[in-house]
Parts: sequence; structure tokens; C-alpha cells
Amino acid sequence: MNRTHSEELSPSDDELMTEYNFDYQKAKPNRFAARAGKPALNVVVLDEDVAQVFTTPESVNKVLRALIDTMPHLVNGK
Repeated sequence: MNRTHSEELSPSDDELMTEYNFDYQKAKPNRFAARAGKPALNVVVLDEDVAQVFTTPESVNKVLRALIDTMPHLVNGK
């Protein structure tokens, strides 16, 4: 007699199975794995006139870093 699904998951069977049959042919790649090594991005929306001057993220970051270097360093980052 075959066990039903509810019998397979009874509370008395709280141990892990010693072997699992995994069909690797049905496996799919992890779609989130590519993001794991990338730094988190913060998105800032630029006004259109600014976006016409700074067309790449690198150009915006370069100018902002130069501006940060000219700012006085304040206590507690404020």
C-alpha cells in the first residue's frame, strides 16, 4: 500500500531523509546569483537639464567626488 502525502509528512517523521532524489535536468539557474557580487546601487533621478550634461553614471560620480573633496569635513558626518 502506498503512503499518502499526509502520511509522509506526519509529525513523527521530523528527521531529515538520508537521501533525496533530485532531478538535475529540471533544475534552473538561480536568477539572483548574479547580483550577489555586485555592490548595491542607489538610484537618484536627475533633472533633465542636468542629465543632458552628465550622461553617464561615471561622469556624475566623478564630479560629486570632486565636490566632496572640496567640502570641509564636519564632525559626525553632518
